[in-house]
This record gives sequence, structure tokens and C-alpha cells, in this order.
Amino acid sequence: MPFPEPLPSPSSLIPSLEAPSLRRRLACWLYEGILLFGVVFLAGYLFSTLSQSRHALDNRNALQAFVFIIFGIYFVWFWAHGQTLAMKTWNIRLVDRHGQAVTQLRALGRYVLSWLWFLPPLAAVAPFHLSVPEISVIVLGWIAVWALLSRFHPQGQFWHDAFAGTRLVTSLPLSR
Repeated sequence: MPFPEPLPSPSSLIPSLEAPSLRRRLACWLYEGILLFGVVFLAGYLFSTLSQSRHALDNRNALQAFVFIIFGIYFVWFWAHGQTLAMKTWNIRLVDRHGQAVTQLRALGRYVLSWLWFLPPLAAVAPFHLSVPEISVIVLGWIAVWALLSRFHPQGQFWHDAFAGTRLVTSLPLSR
């Protein structure tokens, strides 16, 4: 008869509030972007079916608003439950400043603030008539700067997390 496994110590049950490495967070961010292709596909299909759009540029602004809302629902729901699929893959969890679960309202605030990854460079290039490669360089440059700015946060968090009152922490997988 095997001996029962010892109970974990209370200190091991308290999650660490240390930020995952920048490399791991960016890998998760990139993987999340890949997974969002499926969300965009389904949202676009649903929108074009409901609006009876016959051309990709029909109702373009409405489609963008619809996808923005769908992304919001996706992220708020998963973040309020702790993790998206990409975050589970990379063992990252979203918590509030004190290590507790995030409310839907706080997750919504984080969603709005997470657009700081894209909106500043897009707003900066809007008045100019730049080519797609030029815009891509500017946006990717801003993303690199925004990611590196986390090095200046006392706990190594992204600044939109600090503004939203959230933090990314390492979430160790459950052992069986």
C-alpha cells in the first residue's frame, strides 16, 4: 500500500507575484496573436452573414467595431477567469495587485488599456501618407519600446497592467 502524498506547506500555496520573464510574456503575446486569427475569422464570418455583406470592404468600420467588441468579450471573459489559452500554454496568470482574481470590470479596463500596444503609433502615422512597410516598422518599433519599458517598472510589469491594477504572474501547472 503506497503512502499518501504529504500535504503542501501553506507557504507553497501562496502564488508568487513575480512577473514572468519578458521573453516568456512576449512569446505568450505572439501566440495570443496567432490564436486571435481564429477569433477574427469567426467574428468576420458572423458579421458578414448577419449584415449580408458581399464584399470585404462593405461595412468596414462596422466590422472593425464588431471585432473590437468581440475581442473585448474574449479577453474580459478569459482574464476574469485567470488565463487565456495562450497564457495557460506559457504558464502565465492575470491577477490584481494583491494576487487575487481579476473582476470583469478590471479586466475590461485592462482590455482598453492594452490598446496602448497599438494606438499611439497608429495615431502618430495617421496624418501622413505612409506605405504599409513604413507603418509596420513604426508599429513594431513602438511595440519593442513598450515591451522594454517594463524594465523600468519596479516589479517588471507592463505599464498598461500597472495602470489597470493588474499583474502577470507565473502560474505553475498542476502536477498529477
